[in-house]
Amino acid sequence: MKKLIISLFTLLGLAGSLVAQEIKQSNKNQIIQVTTVESVLAGGLGRSKIIITNADGTQKDSDINNLFSATGINFKNIKENEEKFIKLLKSYIDDGWKLEQVIPLTLSQNDGGSGGIFMTRYLLTKDEQTKTH
Repeated sequence: MKKLIISLFTLLGLAGSLVAQEIKQSNKNQIIQVTTVESVLAGGLGRSKIIITNADGTQKDSDINNLFSATGINFKNIKENEEKFIKLLKSYIDDGWKLEQVIPLTLSQNDGGSGGIFMTRYLLTKDEQTKTH
């Protein structure tokens, strides 16, 4: 089961990359990818990030809160993560980027379902003549 989940995760990631390349080639758009990686490790032991891959291939990342704390699911962390991501997404949209596709992924670390990540990829496009972010 673990190998099947990892294979599916890899296949979906490759499919997302191919779609991104197709969008860039067919529409002559720039494309960026914003990825959220949210840990679901109990006790707040995981690491969660937002990773931005720019049109030129450079990357930057910033930390976000884990979904769980020592006492269980942490709704304050979820709210703060949502606020941070919405501000980030709005800044790109205000700069002329268009949300083209969203690709949700999950990975469980073991058959028992404890641990793992939620990962979401957001593909944004922008006309080549428009100023980049």
